[in-house]
Amino acid sequence: MHLNRGVKEISKRDGVTAEKGREVKVGKLKSATSKRDVPLNDTAIEMILDLRKEFYFGEDSPLIPDEKGNFTRPVNFRKRYYRILKATAIETKGLHSLRHTFATNLVNGIKQSDGSIKSLTPRQVADLLGHTTSEITEMYYVKRDLTKLNGVTDGFEI
Repeated sequence: MHLNRGVKEISKRDGVTAEKGREVKVGKLKSATSKRDVPLNDTAIEMILDLRKEFYFGEDSPLIPDEKGNFTRPVNFRKRYYRILKATAIETKGLHSLRHTFATNLVNGIKQSDGSIKSLTPRQVADLLGHTTSEITEMYYVKRDLTKLNGVTDGFEI
């Protein structure tokens, strides 16, 4: 997935004069490292293809468009997200918590059948998240799960 622009909602303006209402603005990302490619697994690609079957407005249309194929207003996207959580009886958390959970799971890894742990380094996760340093990722995003380390040193007898 190529991340090269961001969507935000701003107050309408006519030059320097504020007008009534808000509008969606598509523009630059927050920082140079925000512009990046994020590899997607097969499940994510399958879900995107399902979304495209439901609402397809052309190759360059937003991933999650509004009913006319335009960028969804962030407030409407959040409302849709909260409705999905409620319908599936999942605890209500902010959208940003998905990013934190993603980072935590990648760093903590998945225990394999042979007892090893498949994981990414904090630097790799920082690159996926668009952070300039891995310290930001470790301080604010990752909650270490040390229980996954149980047994990892078995067989390292000196």
